[in-house]
Amino acid sequence: MDISPRKDTEDFDLVSAQLVDSATYPHKELTERIIGAAIEVHRHLGSGFLEKVYENALCLELKARGLKFSPQFQVPVRYKGQVVGSYYADIVVDGMVLCEIKALDSLTSVHEGQVLHYLKATGIQVGPLLNFGTTKLQIKRLIL
Repeated sequence: MDISPRKDTEDFDLVSAQLVDSATYPHKELTERIIGAAIEVHRHLGSGFLEKVYENALCLELKARGLKFSPQFQVPVRYKGQVVGSYYADIVVDGMVLCEIKALDSLTSVHEGQVLHYLKATGIQVGPLLNFGTTKLQIKRLIL
């Protein structure tokens, strides 16, 4: 991923990124399209709203960009082969990228761990963690 300032990314804060080529980074182009949509949402709404507002706006933007997605995607949690509960991933795009949305002052390793657990439970490899709660959009691309 190119992290040099570009016109479409200059108002977000890339917290961390794994620099790998597209051959080893799964779903790179799709993830970049999702991040572009998130940047557009943040440009229009800024920070200060609840997560659900950003989720709804991101769904509208993904739809406008022709992407298929499932909001509040239910994922069963298993223990020794038995379903013991479920959780809802914020948005799953094309069945390949799991997006976790936050509206917080800052991201922590707990939030990263949450996304990694979600990825493991779903078998999805890529999970951008998007924090709309700061002046600049915070993005972490997590890979399982």
